[in-house]
Amino acid sequence: DEDYRRILRAVLAYGRDQQLSYYHKKRKEGILRHLLVRKGTFSGEILIMLVTASGWHPGEDFVRMLRTLELTGQIVGILQGENDLPADTVQCQKLNILYGRDWLHEELLGLKFRISPFSFFQTNSAGAEVLYTIVRDFAGSVEGQRIFDLYSGTGTIAQVLASSAREVLGIELVEEAVAAARENAAANGLSNCRFLAGDVLKVLQSVEELPDEIIMDPPREGAVPKALRAILNYGVRNIVYVSCKPTSLARDLPAFLEAGYEARRLACVDMFPSTKNVETIVLLQKADQ
Repeated sequence: DEDYRRILRAVLAYGRDQQLSYYHKKRKEGILRHLLVRKGTFSGEILIMLVTASGWHPGEDFVRMLRTLELTGQIVGILQGENDLPADTVQCQKLNILYGRDWLHEELLGLKFRISPFSFFQTNSAGAEVLYTIVRDFAGSVEGQRIFDLYSGTGTIAQVLASSAREVLGIELVEEAVAAARENAAANGLSNCRFLAGDVLKVLQSVEELPDEIIMDPPREGAVPKALRAILNYGVRNIVYVSCKPTSLARDLPAFLEAGYEARRLACVDMFPSTKNVETIVLLQKADQ
């Protein structure tokens, strides 16, 4: 996307003009650490965050420079994130809103989603629509059913299924993502979605309701063995497993087979073209049902 390149070039030029140094994590010197740009493919909204060491703040000229760029999308927020932590990861100890707001909207399958700088959301929106359409197809008719959406992130899959299901319960470890999921569900008028924050295993141990079907989209390393056993103990007819790392899926599949499940349908979505990464969706179904 040319918008990303134009923003990057403009920020680099600004840094050179202002003689801003890059942050050196060993010496703990310098200013510039990271540039985070998020853009809604379908909404066209752009969110920009410059992550720096504390003690320096961009002037109005920084905001003016970005807002005058010729872009196909629309900048809805310009942020500064201050971070003095030693790890060389994109983090923010203090967030400063320089212009607009600290979130953008994206639209998928007729639903709107509010995305903050650090909330998880598929970076390929067009691919995400394909992915979630396949998940909905594999889930089948969920009318009148209670669905558990495990590792639910910002609740995208839960909300895609909510229009047909009786109830959807999402469980996610990251509290910020759960807060975003609740806000998104309310904005989309979905009153039958409930989201709980916490470790999947611990939350399942405290939930009294039983699922009719389970959707699970664990992190790259897959589900931990204890959580996987808890999921299998429900004995539901259908489990749709979404995996962003095929080797983790291959490691987890024998547990499903031993529990009496068969892989009935499988699909792959190339979410990141020109890379080796691929999303895999598997419908696991009880062999005797």
